[in-house]
Amino acid sequence: MTNPLTIADFQALIHRRYYPTDSARGWAGTFAYFIEEVGELATALAANNRPQTPPTDAERENLAEEFSDVLAWLATLANISGVDIAQACEKYTDESRVEGVKE
Repeated sequence: MTNPLTIADFQALIHRRYYPTDSARGWAGTFAYFIEEVGELATALAANNRPQTPPTDAERENLAEEFSDVLAWLATLANISGVDIAQACEKYTDESRVEGVKE
């Protein structure tokens, strides 16, 4: 990739390509697709949970695909809900708003 893709750029790309279909489907149907993709990502992660054996090239490609699918469906949900993901993520750049870590 010649230019890095920002979160805002990615969300806008998803909006341009899919918004009419996604908004017609609504958030409930779209959420179901999102959860399906999260499940596929979980399956791919579990299949590669071998501390002594790194993932094969094909397994890495599958992991990358599943991560991108989850991100695309998350952007879709944000679009039909009127949420700007880049703006929402600004809370993580303000150190006074984010404290600690989840254990």
